[in-house]
Amino acid sequence: QVQLVESGGGLVQPGGSLRLSCAASGSIFSIGIMGWYRQAPGKERESVARIYSDSNTNYADSVKGRFTISRDNAKNTVDLRMNSLKPEDTAVYYCNSVPPVYAWGQGTLVTVSS
Repeated sequence: QVQLVESGGGLVQPGGSLRLSCAASGSIFSIGIMGWYRQAPGKERESVARIYSDSNTNYADSVKGRFTISRDNAKNTVDLRMNSLKPEDTAVYYCNSVPPVYAWGQGTLVTVSS
């Protein structure tokens, strides 16, 4: 069973950048699609970005052009580079497969505020 650990969150001002990282305890090479999700206070968890085994990517409209997802199958990591952050990006961010089949990790909190 793959275990997922997210890191890299923090407090950032609007317009700032953060890089999130997801480390998997097992191999992600065989996982076709990996994704980043987020859950804002009082809202349901939503998908924000996904990356396929051939490195093609797909983004939610709300983050398109600002977020970049990448994966390193050799290191079993999936990263999310977030630029031009907005207050509405404030949420706990998680990684998982798409669709999510592994236990959710603790997530990493991103707070965008001045």
